[in-house]
Amino acid sequence: MPAIFLSALAIGFYGAMMPGSLLTYTIRKSMSHGPKAGFIIATGHAILELILVLLIFIGFDTVLKSDIAQITIGIAGGLMLAYMGIDMIINSIRDKVTISLEEGSTGRNSMFVSGFIISAANPYFILWWAVVGLGFIMQAYNSSGFMGVIVYYTGHIMADYIWYGFVSIIVGTTNKFLSHNVYRVLIAVLGALLVFFGGRFVYEAVLFILKSNNTVSGFVID
Repeated sequence: MPAIFLSALAIGFYGAMMPGSLLTYTIRKSMSHGPKAGFIIATGHAILELILVLLIFIGFDTVLKSDIAQITIGIAGGLMLAYMGIDMIINSIRDKVTISLEEGSTGRNSMFVSGFIISAANPYFILWWAVVGLGFIMQAYNSSGFMGVIVYYTGHIMADYIWYGFVSIIVGTTNKFLSHNVYRVLIAVLGALLVFFGGRFVYEAVLFILKSNNTVSGFVID
């Protein structure tokens, strides 16, 4: 269980810390509404993720137990994680990690609803859950059943609350964000973590294939 929680927390920080509309919106609202903004926005985001986790778990319960699904999801999710991690590292090295405060604000909706809507409007958010998130849920379910899924979700949203809460406290009290160089280093470190988890996904999928082949071979020989 601790391993599930910590891996979910680490991966959760990837999505939370990447520059995008939700982070931009959080910074802007923190300047006008203070430290509470990040926690409210993160709650709207967490509700959407809860819905997605439930849909994935309920809709794919049978599929998650099949060998072909575990192999396909493992390899696809692993490669996607590794790609995103390498891209983060390269962008950090090339100094292409930026946050623009001119984008990403909805203004008309409450911060809670905006946290939900802005996340749902991001196509990469849905793609991530459909491929990578599904892989982690599968691992958590195989390891500890439904309780493993709950622990994974808890760890994942904790990353959102920690990061967006931290951002809103810093910005809401000082009207400043992290220094650019510190932010670049954080992105590079998170990128390396993604590469590690991606490699582990692929490794475990290949290991699963080898074990399956050995089982089949043994059955035929007997």
